[in-house]
Formats: sequence, structure tokens, C-alpha cells
Amino acid sequence: MDLAYIPSPSTGVLHLGPVPLRGYAFCIIIGVFVAVWYGNKRWLARGGKAGTVADIAVWAVPFGLVGGRLYHVVTDYQLYFGEGENWVDAFKIWEGGLGIWGAIALGAVGAWIGCRRRGIPLPAYADAIAPGIAFAQAIGRWGNWFNQELYGRPTDLPWALRISEGANREAGLYHPTFLYESLWCVGVALLVVWADRRFTLGHGRAFALYVAAYCAGRGWIEYMRVDEAHHILGLRLNVWTAILVFLLAVVYMVVSSRLRPGREEIVEPAVLADAAKADAAKAAGQKTDAGKADAGTTDLRKTDARKTDAADAGRAAGATPESAEKS
Repeated sequence: MDLAYIPSPSTGVLHLGPVPLRGYAFCIIIGVFVAVWYGNKRWLARGGKAGTVADIAVWAVPFGLVGGRLYHVVTDYQLYFGEGENWVDAFKIWEGGLGIWGAIALGAVGAWIGCRRRGIPLPAYADAIAPGIAFAQAIGRWGNWFNQELYGRPTDLPWALRISEGANREAGLYHPTFLYESLWCVGVALLVVWADRRFTLGHGRAFALYVAAYCAGRGWIEYMRVDEAHHILGLRLNVWTAILVFLLAVVYMVVSSRLRPGREEIVEPAVLADAAKADAAKAAGQKTDAGKADAGTTDLRKTDARKTDAADAGRAAGATPESAEKS
């Protein structure tokens, strides 16, 4: 008898009239909002402008979604182009299937375009949004729970995930690898935030730390999964990808720390330009106020002089009769 387990939802979609509300899509959307919100806070703390992260995300998010879907379809092409499969399903992103490797790679291209349009260094932007991306992944993984997909090997642990009978899956209790990865991503985000504060990471090293830490966890979590995947030398393709990307991230951190130690002092030149304009306007306002004050003082002096002249003339005119009488 199973005393404890994590239940799976009976359905991954609710219908609001004719409109389907899909749990997988909601998890992705919420994750994106969290990444942009937290990334904006970190960008402001580093001296950037409010709204910049969101403006660049307009480029990065669509590119990331396309890249994630492309990676999934290419590496699991048999699910869409195999015998008896319908290639149109490759476009049904709401049914699940986003490869984080493709999402980050092509999303970086979109971010580069957005940064270039704003005159912002991409590494600084990447450092600001790195923890937010990890939090977004933690939220997005719950989309796999709604779809009952990407679970691990069978287990009788108290936190086992109950999977119901369905297409391409057997009912039973399995390792909740979606939960493992979600918790790991939260840990990665906290690690990056701590390391960034402790070591003042810059020039893309906070982002590289996020990549390396994520790959370290993704490797062993991927090894536990039982969904269909391509294997190379006995290991799943995504395990090899995690190993390769981990090594590249570590090399980048080492080389970058030697070539460009420290952190960028200026992350958004437009902030300095705005500050210079504000200072110029303030100085012009002070000069105008000083000119008005000087003009007012001059007018007062002229008025006083006119009053004095009038008084002198009055006294002179009044003195003439008196002098005549005395004579």
C-alpha cells in the first residue's frame, strides 16, 4: 500500500468557455514575469534604468522560445517525423517540449540584439538577469508536472510522483525529476545572488556561474529520467550537453577573471547622459534665478535713486521761499 506520494493533476488544461487555460503555458508565463521583475531590480541596483530589462526581454523571450522548441524538435525528431507521427505537432508548444539549451543560446542572440540597440554591454545584462532565469526555470518545471512528463525511474520513496495511464506512459510511482530540478534551480539562483554580492562578479561571470551550477545539477537529474532520448557512449545526449556547457562556463569564468577583473562601473551609458542633462538644466535654472535676482536688485537701486533725487528736489524747492522770507 502506498502511504505517501505526490499526486499528478488529472488534467493539464482547464476550459474557460471555449478558451483553454493550460498549466504548462501558465508556468512559462509566470516564470518570464519573475525573471523580468527580479532582473529589473538587479539592473537598477547596478546603475541601470528602469524598464531596460523588459525592453530587451521583448527580444530575448521570443528568440528563447523559438530556440527552446527547435532544440527539442531537432534532438527528439522521431516524435514528430517518425513513422506514424504528425509533423504538425512540432508546432504545438503548449503540449510541452522546450530545450533549455536552445532557449538560452537563441535567447542570448535576442538579448544581444536588444542590448546593441540600447548601447548596453551584453555581459552586464546577463549578470543582472542570471538569478531571475534560474527562478523562471524553477517555476517552468512545474509545467512538466501538469503534463505528467519527464519523470524519473520507478521508486517507492515517500515523495514519489504518481503517474496515471496515458499516451506513451505507464501508471506507477516515479522519481519527480521535475521537482528535483525545480529545487535545484532555486538553489542555483540563491548561489548566484550570494556569490555576486560576496565576490562582486562582473563581465558575465555571474551568468557563467549560473550556467555551470545548473549544468552540474542537470547532469545527474537527466541521468535519472526514463523518457525516450538519444544516447552517445551510453549517456543521454543532454548529459553530454550538460558536461560540455559546464566546462565552457568554468573556462569562461577563469579566463574572464584574469582578463577583466572586477565589475563594470557603467552598465547603461544613457543613465550618465540623463544625469548630465539634469545637471545642465539645474545649472541653467540656477543661472536664470541668479540673473533675475540681480535684475531685481538693480531695479530696486534705480527706484531708490529716483526716490532720493525726488526728495532732494523737493527739499530744494521748499527751501527757496523760506530763504526769500528771511531776506
